[in-house]
Amino acid sequence: MSSSHGSFAWYDLMTSDTGAAQAFYGPVVGWNAHDASQPGAPYTLMLAGETQVAGVMPMHEAAGGAKPVWRGYVEVDDVDASADRVATLGGSVHRPPADIPHVGRFAVVADPQGAIFLLFKGSAAMTLPPAVPDKPGYVAWRELMAGDGEAAFTFYAALFGWTKAEAIDMGPMGTYQLYACRGDTIGGMMTKPPGVPAPFWTYYFQVDGIEAAIGRLKSGGGTVTNGPHQVPGGQWIVQGLDPQGGMFALVSWNK
Repeated sequence: MSSSHGSFAWYDLMTSDTGAAQAFYGPVVGWNAHDASQPGAPYTLMLAGETQVAGVMPMHEAAGGAKPVWRGYVEVDDVDASADRVATLGGSVHRPPADIPHVGRFAVVADPQGAIFLLFKGSAAMTLPPAVPDKPGYVAWRELMAGDGEAAFTFYAALFGWTKAEAIDMGPMGTYQLYACRGDTIGGMMTKPPGVPAPFWTYYFQVDGIEAAIGRLKSGGGTVTNGPHQVPGGQWIVQGLDPQGGMFALVSWNK
């Protein structure tokens, strides 16, 4: 495996209203927008300062009544081989490997319990955002609510080489398992509560001051669904929905 295999490389939002999403996330997270559309493929880059960190794109018409969703792209050495590996490990391939001109190759897949993510390998000219988790505007945490946390970890460990970090006892909720990529802790996963209908990934955007960010979230038409509260390690988090119903989370060292 290369030094980048298994690292989260990109994030984007598929939404029913791209203009409204840009107007919401820009102030809330502190992003600037830049049109990067290709013929027949509208796409907006979201930048932290001058660095591209995420994207916004319209939902496909075939999505029907699906809700807007943030998706994470995991970098791999070989997209085709990794997609085959997903299937071998019991997952599913929702969109076979394909090229994005001048960007790279990708595939849309799901783990055996149904949580969707993407495989990605950038082109030689593609510059991926650096991992700066404590800088506002970057993704600082990647969290999986799994159908079975232990089985989910086994799948991702086999696919990406992730290893277990600290395990946090959440009492009746079970164990929150932190996971690492080449020694760096990058997220956590656990078995979802019974009332949650399906497994899903949540991505946490770093902000400077959680209460001020919540104010921007609410004034922009978003909804707080959980928090704010302080987590082990001292950070403050809040989870919410954007005005179109897309789920996201914010994290800050400052209240």
